[in-house]
Amino acid sequence: QSFKLLGFLDVKSVPCARESVLYGSVGSLVVGLGHFLATSRVRRSCDFAVGGFICTMLGYWFYCRYNLAQQRIRQRMLREGMRNKILFEGTSLDPERKQTGNERSDS
Repeated sequence: QSFKLLGFLDVKSVPCARESVLYGSVGSLVVGLGHFLATSRVRRSCDFAVGGFICTMLGYWFYCRYNLAQQRIRQRMLREGMRNKILFEGTSLDPERKQTGNERSDS
């Protein structure tokens, strides 16, 4: 059973969605309760709590998606490097292979 937030954001399948909602709710609680303890104004504290939820959720969403994109780039580079290692292993194009004087004169 999938859980859709606002009817379109599938929290189970979208990367970073679950963590963003959880951190947003904690941020909402902290900001709302902190404002209430400081001012004792209930309605204004609820407004701050909603704002805290939105800011915390969006902030963590962008942070998480940025890290996910970096991780995917590193995985792609590693995959290409492994494929190139397999392709060029043992050939004259292998960068780890020590070249002797005879092989240098050929190229």
